[in-house]
Amino acid sequence: MYGSFKTVNLIYQHNKKATVFILDKPDRDITADITLPASKSISNRLLIIQALSPQPFRIDNLSDSNDTRVLKDALASDQDIIDIGHAGTSMRFLTGYYSIRPGEKILTGSDRMKHRPIGELVKALTMLGADIQYLEKEGFPPLRIRGKKLEGEKVTVNSSISSQFISTLLMIAPVLKHGLELKLEGDAVSPAYIKLTLNLMHLFGIRYEWKGSEIIIPQQIYKPVDMTVEADWSSASYWYEMAAMAENANLILRGLSQSSLQGDSVLAEIFKSFGVRTKYINDAVKLRNESSGISRFDYNFIDQPDLVQTFGVLCALKGIPFRFDGTVTLRVKETDRINALKKELAKFGISLRSASDGGWIEFDGASSIPTGTIKIRTYQDHRMAMAFAPAAMLGCIIGIDNPGVVSKSYPGFWEDLKSAGFRIK
Repeated sequence: MYGSFKTVNLIYQHNKKATVFILDKPDRDITADITLPASKSISNRLLIIQALSPQPFRIDNLSDSNDTRVLKDALASDQDIIDIGHAGTSMRFLTGYYSIRPGEKILTGSDRMKHRPIGELVKALTMLGADIQYLEKEGFPPLRIRGKKLEGEKVTVNSSISSQFISTLLMIAPVLKHGLELKLEGDAVSPAYIKLTLNLMHLFGIRYEWKGSEIIIPQQIYKPVDMTVEADWSSASYWYEMAAMAENANLILRGLSQSSLQGDSVLAEIFKSFGVRTKYINDAVKLRNESSGISRFDYNFIDQPDLVQTFGVLCALKGIPFRFDGTVTLRVKETDRINALKKELAKFGISLRSASDGGWIEFDGASSIPTGTIKIRTYQDHRMAMAFAPAAMLGCIIGIDNPGVVSKSYPGFWEDLKSAGFRIK
């Protein structure tokens, strides 16, 4: 496809057969002791920092998700063509990394990846002197990247498209000859992930200054520090969802802490409104449901876009009216998550409204749980599978199409559901 280059395909395929899992839950009680997967957001950032560090350091409890495996193998590969499949974080982070490493790479991915915009990141890197060429459609992968030393200094980037563009530039900033002065234009999406990147960099000795719309990082060296990756709060959201649906919940989720670096840790506070109480115990949380929760839920998810499907399914199936703002980036995730939510909730007789640009989603509260089996399409999106699986708590039978998609972030999800009393066939 791209000449005589040597190719490595880093897509970890699950079973390609048309597999469907059928889920039901014989009661509405849930008791389980779950060890959550490691955070892939932290793992992937640590892998890039490790690759940029002049001295080695150890990463313990690295995520076993497909996204992290893809990135780890890409960084270790000497092949010319790197196919990262659906791994959006890998696409963004590797674009920056390969831009400053000697050699030539072609970076490609799945059909969906070829429709996810990367133009703003490429534009910023090109302004810094990077040599990047689009091989198919302007502004989208695949990319030909000829790596070289970059000078750095100043660049402006539109921060309203993806926080991963910002994180990519921040992580390579210390190794640029003149560092980086990064000016953010527009309203930043998912700023919690930008803070996560900076906080992790700070743990490795990187100094930075964030004033208003400018982030300044001088040229400096990453200092080696052995790190242990904390558990993933995004994955915890599905267990909180189950607790909110249950008549009686007694859950222990291991690996979480109150001092987490992850923005999604705010869900412990949010779920108080749904009657779920969080108690922190010895590197874990204990969940109990104490009330039926609120009658309406309005929230701006600009900082926590990965929680939208969890709360969307929970509120819709429990008949809780809502308005979600800050959802514009959901259009360009693994799938168009807003349309996917609309289509799959329609199978329950539930109707959602949304802005044409995806900036908000609304639900009027009209809801009922139908009988029979409801088959859910996942659209190659791990969060669609995991957000809808808890619906079996409410007495319906749920079919999950392509259930192996959960390996993107939470490979052990289905086994953990079985341990919590779900029946899966």
